[in-house]
Amino acid sequence: MVKKDSLIKGTIILAAAALVARFLGIFQRIPLDYMTDSSGGGYFTVANNIYLMLLIVATGGIPSAISKMVSERYAQGRPDDAKRIYKAALLFGSITGVVITVLLLVFAPFYATHIAENPGADLAVRAIAPALLFFPIIAMMRGYFQGRQLMAAGGISQIIEQILRVITAVGLAYIVLAWGWGQSWIAAAATFGSVFGSVGAFCVMLFYARKLRRHDALEKAAAPAAETKSTAQAARAPLSFKTIYKEMFRISVPIVITSMTVQFIYFFDTSLFMKLTHGYYNAVDARQTLDWLGLKAQALAGIPPILAIALSQSMIPVISAAYSVRNMPEVERQASLVMRIVVFTGVPVALIMTIAATSINGLLFANTGGSLAIAALTAGTIFQITMMTSNTVLTSMNKPHMPMRHALIGIVVKVVTSLALAPFMGVYGLILSSTICFMTIASLNFRAIRKEISLSILGRRWAGYAITIVAASGAGWLIDYVCRHYIGGIPAKLTFLISCIAAGGISFGLYVALLVLLRVVKAEDVRQFPGPLRKLLNPLMRVASRS
Repeated sequence: MVKKDSLIKGTIILAAAALVARFLGIFQRIPLDYMTDSSGGGYFTVANNIYLMLLIVATGGIPSAISKMVSERYAQGRPDDAKRIYKAALLFGSITGVVITVLLLVFAPFYATHIAENPGADLAVRAIAPALLFFPIIAMMRGYFQGRQLMAAGGISQIIEQILRVITAVGLAYIVLAWGWGQSWIAAAATFGSVFGSVGAFCVMLFYARKLRRHDALEKAAAPAAETKSTAQAARAPLSFKTIYKEMFRISVPIVITSMTVQFIYFFDTSLFMKLTHGYYNAVDARQTLDWLGLKAQALAGIPPILAIALSQSMIPVISAAYSVRNMPEVERQASLVMRIVVFTGVPVALIMTIAATSINGLLFANTGGSLAIAALTAGTIFQITMMTSNTVLTSMNKPHMPMRHALIGIVVKVVTSLALAPFMGVYGLILSSTICFMTIASLNFRAIRKEISLSILGRRWAGYAITIVAASGAGWLIDYVCRHYIGGIPAKLTFLISCIAAGGISFGLYVALLVLLRVVKAEDVRQFPGPLRKLLNPLMRVASRS
């Protein structure tokens, strides 16, 4: 029997899968940093980012659209229409996968040589292309299973995909390195791991598809009365593929454009890095900096948004439900709470990773090169978190086209500011332009939200919060500096580990303590927070109440 997942359980499954996928993605890059030089790391970065970009274009938003369409048809007692939607989606995924794979194989040399100006990356681009054969189909299946309230299928397939990808990518790269085939082949071997990951994920989805088909057959046999409903439905003309695709794209296009913002920025920066920074770096330094940006900074910058976004996701259905009945006080309360949570949880993670960037870099990777780029990009994730959360609030208020328009404006701002800053500031010009992009989108989102409701995030408590940030940052930076410069006589990796633990622990502890002692976090805030945050803050709240 197939057991359906509740909303909370489904949210936990998908959030856990996203966490596992993100961390496995980072740990794939650590051994690659040891196996590749600046050229090989650049080749991998160029190939991986164009792959991720095309993957979002091919699949982003469509699973959500399919999920919505399928769940609505089942709720209306129209399972045949839901299955026809599934069939149309699989057809679209199959055709899209073939087309994108062929285009990537054919145009890989042109893209690598004339756009990315990294000719050796063509092998890596071609090696990763076959993964796109499967992923559009997998995305359609995930959307269908989510519509049937089977979240475990998508979550497990994502975890299996990442495990196989990391193991095979690192293993193949090591074999090629041992054979002495050169950096282009090492990068190609590493990217080819995505193909094995896609095959593994596809096998998991086929398992669940077969399981669900048996369940539907048993359910139909056990309920003969359903045949009458099915016969009545059969009297209607079946949904045409044209109608299905029109509805699918209407729902998915705003989601695709909104969700591709961050990946577009990474793709833009790595694809045009050599062109935009031509007058700032020489060829050798440009390749080295591209390696640091793609292999280290972009990977680590993906960590701060995870917890904040996962915590806020569970509240999105609540906002949607309140808005649908025009209960605006509840929408205002929940939206303010979501923003407050991401401010309290996302900022400290970005803060710690920024001040301890050198120690984290030295601990994980072969050397500390690129630490300042890691710190700069990680600091900018504070605005990325704000942008992403305000996107979801607007979407929950049934305004998906607003964040889409704001994302397009932000992308234009990113392109213009990159062209202006990169030739004079190098990688830091690109990072600054990304931060300006996030700030632009977030400000436009907030302006749109405030036309409907009055957000109350911290109110008059911003001064206390600013003091908290400065104090926690300063203390953490000082501890990190002291550990790295005055601890000696032990292996460098152990020094970096001690520095990370000490700086992170003291910075985070001081941050939490000051939030409570300066009354930035109030008792009523804590009562509305998710369970883990309540357990962390309740003891401090009791201490503060006595003082």
